[in-house]
Amino acid sequence: MHQSRINYKPGFGGAGFYWHSDFETWHAEDGMPSPRAVSISIALTENYAHNGCLMIMPGSHKEFVACVGETPADHYKESLREQEIGTPDPESLTALADRHGIAMLTGAAGSATLFDSNCMHGSGSNITPYPRSNIFVVFNSVDNGLEEPFSAPGPRPAHVAARQIVPVR
Repeated sequence: MHQSRINYKPGFGGAGFYWHSDFETWHAEDGMPSPRAVSISIALTENYAHNGCLMIMPGSHKEFVACVGETPADHYKESLREQEIGTPDPESLTALADRHGIAMLTGAAGSATLFDSNCMHGSGSNITPYPRSNIFVVFNSVDNGLEEPFSAPGPRPAHVAARQIVPVR
């Protein structure tokens, strides 16, 4: 397991999360060599199209979009709340959306979605009265262990990105 987190969007104020590929961040900041990881998102509440559901560009996992700029030290402290660094430029996002479209991932509490670590995804803010909460668990191949970060001054701490390779049994 590479990472886990809860994504909580309360009603009337849950913030959006800009378009990004998790692999781009994990490659740059954690030293993940290749996109051999998968995320599972489990809905803890109803995920409606109107309460900040996850949006994804199906098929975008086949294209790596490198992001311009340097990763500052301790970037993880901000990036897990708001994604600003490590986001693609508008032209790349438009081209991906034109090629792959955008799907809104909705479902009842308890439903699950699995997606490739290189899939372009994001979510809008939640201005409805209905909260949207999901738990994300990321599994990485044991053959894809983390190395030194490819574009950050140092690796993120183990409580953010597991550096120890232990197979799930």
